[in-house]
Amino acid sequence: MEENWKKVYSSSFEHKVEIVSAVLDDHDIKSVVMNKKDSAYLFGELELYVQADDVLRAKQIINKESL
Repeated sequence: MEENWKKVYSSSFEHKVEIVSAVLDDHDIKSVVMNKKDSAYLFGELELYVQADDVLRAKQIINKESL
């Protein structure tokens, strides 16, 4: 992943990451989900990345919405 993408959220539950991604999209913040779960044993997390310029705003939205 390029340098200008920063992780703002992670969870082992796919639906939580998708909800956060949708909320950020509603606020015009583009996000990318990276699945780091092990396919055989299903442990690990999914991580949500946004552009470096949107990190502060994204974290504020995530905290405000209690996601």
